Amino acid sequence: MSSPIPVYPDLQGKVALVTGGSRGIGAAACLALARCGAKVAVNGRDGDAIDATVAAIREQDGAAFAAPADCSSLAAVQAMRAAIEDHFGAPELLLAFAGGGSGRPMPLAEITEEDWRSSIDHNLTSTFFTLKCFLPAMIARGHGSIVTMASAGGRVASGAPAGYGAAKAGVIMLTRHAANEVGRQGIRVNCISPSAVLTERTAQRMPPAQQQAMLGAFPLGRLGQPDDIASAALFLLSESSSWITGITLDVAGGRVMN
Repeated sequence: MSSPIPVYPDLQGKVALVTGGSRGIGAAACLALARCGAKVAVNGRDGDAIDATVAAIREQDGAAFAAPADCSSLAAVQAMRAAIEDHFGAPELLLAFAGGGSGRPMPLAEITEEDWRSSIDHNLTSTFFTLKCFLPAMIARGHGSIVTMASAGGRVASGAPAGYGAAKAGVIMLTRHAANEVGRQGIRVNCISPSAVLTERTAQRMPPAQQQAMLGAFPLGRLGQPDDIASAALFLLSESSSWITGITLDVAGGRVMN
């Protein structure tokens, strides 16, 4: 089991946006930020799932705002930014976790154009649009902390869909470019790269026998939990990592070692 998520007092009162925050890893990050006292804008594409995460935050006396948008649309991200700024002010913390796509593992020659573009748009383009829209206010303020979401599929050729892996590798390089560009403006940009994480959706798709069979690939002997990723995100957002930028942190149970 994962350890309890620590609380970072320096995050208290800050405005945070979590794209892909309505379920799974994103929802765990939203709840963790709220426990630190941050004001959390919860993004996603499913209104009911967003509302459930917002309600869970408010039940623990946190401040939350529903921010629905498809982050693969620049216009939708721009509209979301305006709504968040009207409600909370400009985010100081940004977790670009939105992802997805229709691609499935298959030989390259069999990947359709639609599936390829879906993987790129929902993972890499959505991250680019999010950074493009929210960086200017951070630059004007002179500080901010950003965490992007890659995947072990973007680190090793491990059976993930090729388009997904290519998009997540692109997120890693995009993170490095952003970190190099805005570091002198007081903004840190880092990336988290998880391996197999038992979100509710993953658990539904992966029978217990399959989960057990996978354990041999992880030196730490277990699959990840959403809170494992949320804990790493809090560290990278907080002043505990104030001299860290442009890195990719493999939160992967030892499956990826670089």
